[in-house]
Amino acid sequence: MGKEKSERIQTSFLNRMEKKALVWLANRQPKWMTSDLLTFIGVLGAIICAVGYILSRYDIYWLWLSSFGLVVNWYGDSLDGTLARVRNAQRPIYGFFIDHSLDAITICIMCIGAGLSHVFRLDVAMLLLVGYLVLSIYTYICTIIKDEFRLTYGGGFGPTELRLIIILLNTIVMYTSWISIRFDLYGYAFGVYDIVGFIMSVILFIMWFQQFAKDRKELAKKDPKKIAE
Repeated sequence: MGKEKSERIQTSFLNRMEKKALVWLANRQPKWMTSDLLTFIGVLGAIICAVGYILSRYDIYWLWLSSFGLVVNWYGDSLDGTLARVRNAQRPIYGFFIDHSLDAITICIMCIGAGLSHVFRLDVAMLLLVGYLVLSIYTYICTIIKDEFRLTYGGGFGPTELRLIIILLNTIVMYTSWISIRFDLYGYAFGVYDIVGFIMSVILFIMWFQQFAKDRKELAKKDPKKIAE
């Protein structure tokens, strides 16, 4: 079922400014640039991000490559749909299928890369991945059931805001000594950024639970319990 035309719920802090920037960029893309190509550029950005994280094990300043990969990922992932709408070339079924199938792959690539660096423990990176995928799955469920495609949770945080937070964390890692701080918890060593990653994961699960509780009440009214005759 193609749901690309579902109502888009986008209330992030940067939404208005980002939308203007994306339309501006879409109007200036060469004719050979397509939505499909932009989607794959987004995947390439995720690979660059992961490679930067892995190489940061040998030189912490490779995190600049990781941050660059996040920018490339934003460019491809955010611009592909805008380009289709600006050119009036939407493909609701195919576009939804390709875009969101590859979204799952890109977040896996980036989280695995982060977990293989010295910045985050692998288990913390995987917890962050699970939290993101839980919200993604919930988004797709609501797209089908409610005909709403929710891009923002928690009042003002969406994928763009999350990318900026990670870029900020990368920069702090490179120019502070906080990465060397370690805490021993029940025999496991956790760094400052492991704790930050854990907190981010918890926030993702909290945002899921808040939206789930809200939608559950709404859907229970629309689809009330049947009394057996």
